[in-house]
Amino acid sequence: MGKLPTAELKTILHCIKPSRKVIFPPNVGFDSGVHQVTDDICMVITTDPCIGVPLEWFGWFLIQYAASDVSVFGARPEYAAINVLGPPGTPTNVFKKIMQQACETANELDTDIITGHTGTYDELATIVGTCTAYGFVQKNKLITPAGAKPHDYIICVKPIGLETLVNFALTNRLLAEKLFGSKRASTLTAQIKMQTCVTEALLLTKIGGVSAMHDATEGGFLMALNEIADASSLGFRIDFSKLPITRELQLMKKHFHLSRRQVMSASSTGTLLAAVSPRAKNEVIKSLSELGIVVEPIGVFTKDKHRVITYDGKKCKFPLKPADPYAKIVSTKSC
Repeated sequence: MGKLPTAELKTILHCIKPSRKVIFPPNVGFDSGVHQVTDDICMVITTDPCIGVPLEWFGWFLIQYAASDVSVFGARPEYAAINVLGPPGTPTNVFKKIMQQACETANELDTDIITGHTGTYDELATIVGTCTAYGFVQKNKLITPAGAKPHDYIICVKPIGLETLVNFALTNRLLAEKLFGSKRASTLTAQIKMQTCVTEALLLTKIGGVSAMHDATEGGFLMALNEIADASSLGFRIDFSKLPITRELQLMKKHFHLSRRQVMSASSTGTLLAAVSPRAKNEVIKSLSELGIVVEPIGVFTKDKHRVITYDGKKCKFPLKPADPYAKIVSTKSC
């Protein structure tokens, strides 16, 4: 379920014809593509599916998923095209509600919806949406996962496993209250709008010295960090004790018998990883604190390609393959 494994994806992408105008074509770890419009201006473009999310938030996620991917490349998501498809008999009211949500979200982001498609199809059993979003950025201000440099600090914005925790509380309220307490479960359900990194990414874009960013979606923190390292041909050193792991994720780890690898792999849409130069570190920390987000460096990128994580003072190899427990956790029924 979800993204294809890296090896399979690479074989599928081989048929794409290179183009001199396409600066960053489809590639593993790149959630957006980039092509040159003029000598100085690039277009950042992405497309994302939306499926299996609560209908009362469907239109919001439909826009935000794609908008986040454009933003982490340093461009504001200016335009969007959307598809909303449903099974036969889907009431018009459902489509209207989703479109209302999408329009309100686009307005909040100052994004213009320019085209799309809506319809019902026999082959579908549930509502499916797609959103293509794009924006423009000066070539010298483009930020990609391939831009990290040796000695850059690794910053993790917002908690690891954010998406998993919030959606678990939404879909399994009774068990969430049992594990976290009713007050904290309520707080988590109210954090659904944290599952976007548009604001944080655009803020960091304005700070010189942010060389790479990646949204920690499927495969979570573990996948995003490995993909930046792969794209940038770097290694890294991180300290597990510095990772922003909440008390709730620790309780979930115990209840579901999760490994450390699963914790770091938990789907975390809205959690942003950034490579930050030493000279920009303090400004990044200060700017994020003004949004109410507390961060500290969790490690550094290294010229050598070794990937090391420290647990309780012991250095270990960082896992390369994610083991995302999202589906297992969210589908669990209360007992």
